[in-house]
Amino acid sequence: MHPSLSVILFTTASGAGYGLLALLGVLAPFGVLPADRMFGLVALALALGAITGGLVSSAFHLGQRQRAWRAFSQWRTSWLSREGVAAVATYLPAGLFGIGWVFLGVVMKAAGLLSALGAVATVFCTAMIYRSLKPVPRWHNRWVVPNYLALALMSGTLWLMLVLQIFGPRPELYVLAPATIVLAAFLKLAYWRFIDSAPATSTAGSATGLGSLGTVRLFEAPHTSENYLLKEMGFQIARKHAARLRRIATGLGFGLPFVLSLAPFVVAGWPAVAAAFVAAALGTAGVFVERWLFFAEAQHAVTLFYGRSEV
Repeated sequence: MHPSLSVILFTTASGAGYGLLALLGVLAPFGVLPADRMFGLVALALALGAITGGLVSSAFHLGQRQRAWRAFSQWRTSWLSREGVAAVATYLPAGLFGIGWVFLGVVMKAAGLLSALGAVATVFCTAMIYRSLKPVPRWHNRWVVPNYLALALMSGTLWLMLVLQIFGPRPELYVLAPATIVLAAFLKLAYWRFIDSAPATSTAGSATGLGSLGTVRLFEAPHTSENYLLKEMGFQIARKHAARLRRIATGLGFGLPFVLSLAPFVVAGWPAVAAAFVAAALGTAGVFVERWLFFAEAQHAVTLFYGRSEV
């Protein structure tokens, strides 16, 4: 599939934002996080800013942006519509959560937990947009949803650790960052292992219904020039480039952030703040590369009619 920059920015930024919002909504009401108003302002501004920036960037992928509102009406059947509804609905409890924390000095438990629930639901809906697409085997599998949720949690945790280092370190939470990194890395590696080893679900023979007659091969291209389907769904990345990008995504997204997340165990003050900032920045960059690969490595079954032998 053709990697769209707007969608990659959306899933990367909003994933981190929703991950951070979910952590704030669960941890703050129970006193695990500082009740300081400035801490709440910075943390919630970072979460909601990333969410809003991601949602705005996603609009650039729409062909007719003025009709975007119509997507909300299809929530009964469309995961894309459910994602939009969940994203908008989450702003209400998140807004109440922020007003209570920042302006009233009260961390409202119900608003926080509803914000966390909305954040998780939105990321789940985003993952299901791809998980539900049967014509794309590399998306239609059990690893996609856990990966989206784990990467959002990891990204949100890394940014939470940075804010905590600035406003008030909580040593009891130091283990959270390396733990979420390990979880996300395990799921990502498992996903890559799965798509590399999974047998083809469709062939040119099964797609045309002629497989019983023998091997089906393309005799002549259906188009003399590239069309929309080939541009959007026929994108291919060389295996050697994919392998290199996987190593980059692993190093940036998991390896280096894991090492840096251990810094608070041995240093404090500004060195710990610097390590947390670099870990969050590298982790986000690694997720960006991973998300580009998620699209670039996907193969749509429609390409079987354009010469690809199997998907």
